[in-house]
Amino acid sequence: MILQSAAEVQGRTAARKRRVKAIGHIFRLGLCLGLATTLSGCLGYDGDVVHGYQLDPSLLAQVKIGSSAEQVLVVLGTPSTTSTVGGSAWYYITQKTERQYAFMDPKITSQHVLAVYFDKDKKVTRLADYGLKDGKVFDFVTRTTPTGGADSAILTGMFKNLLNFQ
Repeated sequence: MILQSAAEVQGRTAARKRRVKAIGHIFRLGLCLGLATTLSGCLGYDGDVVHGYQLDPSLLAQVKIGSSAEQVLVVLGTPSTTSTVGGSAWYYITQKTERQYAFMDPKITSQHVLAVYFDKDKKVTRLADYGLKDGKVFDFVTRTTPTGGADSAILTGMFKNLLNFQ
């Protein structure tokens, strides 16, 4: 058996302690980097998202009663959907959602349907901005709720489908 000097034993013990300490530092650094990487997905997240048509009020002001369908198409662009039931109308649909963090479910903050109604000559007869107010379809331009008929049934169906997406 070889006898070791006390200095050699202390040297090995000190080296072992330095290795253990270095491994501890590396482990803590890795843990901090992993945590920072995990949380970085939440930083800078803008939870407000606009789906569909983004209406510019200055463009809407250019659409006047009596304008042709071509003029509306040039100013507002292609509609989200159209209707030929009970008259001719173009619908521009917008929905805004927000969520606080990327992993949370989105919450609907507003919904609007801009409706442009045309007569038989394809001239604008009426503009309406429908939205949800107190759970009912509501025209923000005329401040009225539409009465029964084909148009309100279509709009109600659109809003129900927007609320029940999965």
